[in-house]
Amino acid sequence: MDKFTRNYSIVLGVVVIALVAWWISSIWQPRVWEINDMLEADAKLAEYPYQFRMVSLDNGVATLSSPRNFKVPAIRFLEIIHPELAGLAQDDPKVIAAQQDLIDHQKRAQGLVLGQPDVERVTWQLDVQWLADHGVQVPNAS
Repeated sequence: MDKFTRNYSIVLGVVVIALVAWWISSIWQPRVWEINDMLEADAKLAEYPYQFRMVSLDNGVATLSSPRNFKVPAIRFLEIIHPELAGLAQDDPKVIAAQQDLIDHQKRAQGLVLGQPDVERVTWQLDVQWLADHGVQVPNAS
C-alpha cells in the first residue's frame, strides 16, 4: 500500500469512528430510559391503551409523546382506541368522558415526569409512528 492510500485509509477510519461515536452518544440516553421505565410501571398509565413515553430530555425540558395535537384532534385518536365512539357527536357524553380520560392520563404522565428533580418543563411531540401504525396519516407542517 502506498503512502497516500495508507494515510487516506487512516483519515477515513478516524472519520468513520468519530461519526459512530457521535451517533452512539446521541442515542445514549439512560435518564430517558429510566423515566420511561417509571411511566411504564405506573399502574394507572399502564391500564390506558396509549403508552405515554419520554422522547428526550434536554436541559431540563422533557419531551413526551402524545397521540394528539392541532393536526390530529383527540377524537381521531379516541375513535381508534374506542371504536364505539365513531360517528358520535363531539358533545356526546361518551365522547366527553373519553376525552376527559385522555386528559387525565396525559396530565398524570406530565405530573410524574415533572416530579423528577432534573425536569423543569414538559413539551409534547405528536407520536406520528403510533398513529401511522393505526392507519392515521398526519398532514405535513407547511
